[in-house]
Amino acid sequence: MKHNSFVKSHGLGNDYIVLDAETLNFELSDERIQRICDVHFGIGSDGILLKVPSDIADFGLRIYNTDASLAENCGNGLRIFSKFLVDYGYTDSSTFTVDILGRLIHCEILEKQNGRVSIVRVEMGVASFVSSEIPIDFPHEECVQETLTIADKEFNVTCVSVGNPHCVVLQDILHVDELLQYAPLIQQQPMFINGVNVQFAKVLSDSEVEIRIYERGVGYTLASGSSSCAVACAMIKNNLVQRDVTITMPGGQLQISVDADWNIVMTGSVREIASGVLSDEMINNLSSI
Repeated sequence: MKHNSFVKSHGLGNDYIVLDAETLNFELSDERIQRICDVHFGIGSDGILLKVPSDIADFGLRIYNTDASLAENCGNGLRIFSKFLVDYGYTDSSTFTVDILGRLIHCEILEKQNGRVSIVRVEMGVASFVSSEIPIDFPHEECVQETLTIADKEFNVTCVSVGNPHCVVLQDILHVDELLQYAPLIQQQPMFINGVNVQFAKVLSDSEVEIRIYERGVGYTLASGSSSCAVACAMIKNNLVQRDVTITMPGGQLQISVDADWNIVMTGSVREIASGVLSDEMINNLSSI
């Protein structure tokens, strides 16, 4: 990779810019991350995936949201990062490990099209419904089907951690306007100590759930891997679906499998959008902020 090179890819419409820390000649401050992610003044994306060294895995990864906050997990980001590693020659293996803030993630390349990675399977870790592990300040140790009152409405929610915190709201009808109105209010509740990702979910059958997503540090997104994992686990916990679930989002579908010990495996597609080099003008602009 050349100095200051980037690759932009998407997983079901959830797009990320991939950078290699070893090729950058500038530091990624919060302001610079926000500028690069800006659709008008930068490249535009839902976040940045930064390849970094790791002592415990084959590769290290830092995931930054558009507001420059660090994400603890990201299924779409992991598939995008896996594609980047193989397509750009960092590894010729179909299986490898990725370190996200000390969490070891196993990734596997399942399919290629015209020599480029197209489908990736990721072992997403273990789901937890324990309040202290989400982290969340609910009165019960295990967070299953709590009632949350926001403004003038009551919501049936299940809170779960899949490495990052999620609040899954069971709905009969999915309205994006309702999500946009109430999800930010849910995120602002003091019980969510480190903030929370919000999903509105509608069960279509015992093997399919449709969702809408409002991510912490990003906002409304067309797709999310960790959100899909969280919803699958929440619906299984409430005995509404089987352990192999299709999660349908505006951007497409992901296949989620959850075993009896709550180990999660996610499978889905990934596509590259563009690759290039940050211009000298862009670097000069970044240096001024």
